Amino acid sequence: MKTFDIITEADARLLERGASVLLARGGHITPLARDTLRERRITVTEEGRAAAGDLSLAPRADVRSIAIGSGHSGIALRRALVMFLRGRGLAVQEAGPDGSDQADNSVDYFDATVEVAHSVARGEADAGIVVDGTGIGPAIAANKIPGVRASMATTETIARQSREQAGANVLALGAALVSVDEAKAIVMAWLATPMRDPVHIRRLAKVHELERSKTGQGPRSKS
Repeated sequence: MKTFDIITEADARLLERGASVLLARGGHITPLARDTLRERRITVTEEGRAAAGDLSLAPRADVRSIAIGSGHSGIALRRALVMFLRGRGLAVQEAGPDGSDQADNSVDYFDATVEVAHSVARGEADAGIVVDGTGIGPAIAANKIPGVRASMATTETIARQSREQAGANVLALGAALVSVDEAKAIVMAWLATPMRDPVHIRRLAKVHELERSKTGQGPRSKS
């Protein structure tokens, strides 16, 4: 991760959108650079406030690719969101039944959720969306995949907080709880919200350590 003593407007424009950088202790960001960093969704953390390695745990601020899946109860909403997101220029991977046989339940939300969650965990997609009747089951299932932090949201406020405060990289939606228009607004609020606060990032690092201990990987080196 790149470290700066001072970040100027020129520096900010050369950084990749959605990147994370470290500002050295006592460093400075020029006023024009702050506006550019905000517009380009670049995360800047001050040295000493959060470990550089922890910044990589924050969800990507500039989402370009999304994996989205559903069971039968979420097909209509899934398709509407796929068209909506592709219309905004995002690359979308789709998982789940096609709805040709509503009586066929051989592929349910669990299977589609696992496929989406693995895509996010492996870095094949920047973020994921899973849909069923309530969004509760997919959220639980997705959170069993190491590296995934899934949150169910029924409002834009919950969506923003799940991203900003908990670093959610998978969003779970309930087709029986929100309309298509509400779902679109929730998704856009979620995608537009970065995780920048070092306090929340440090908490995310604790979640990561707990996950590693549960998978038998042991604690991460402090060096």
